[in-house]
Amino acid sequence: MIIVTTDFVPGQEVKELKGFVKGSTVQSKHIGRDIMASLKTIVGGEIKEYTEMMDEARQKAIGRMVEDAKAKGANAVICMRLETSAVMQNASEIMAYGTAVVVE
Repeated sequence: MIIVTTDFVPGQEVKELKGFVKGSTVQSKHIGRDIMASLKTIVGGEIKEYTEMMDEARQKAIGRMVEDAKAKGANAVICMRLETSAVMQNASEIMAYGTAVVVE
């Protein structure tokens, strides 16, 4: 599956539009990660536990978007975007979305 953030795939032509596709996941904080994050806020620096958690969430959302695109018969997703939002205290939704197409 080709995934691009542009509205075209360089060197390929869009032959068919399959429509909007999306994938999402909701991630909550983990108590073990929370303890490590709290300690990190004292000394400063990157909170790697949350960086890793959010990276995993993005990969899940993108994977679910790809499955949606495959189910529609697409071989590419153009105009892919990622968004995040707080759905409740200590939980965030990550959404990947774009336009499913067939390119040649």
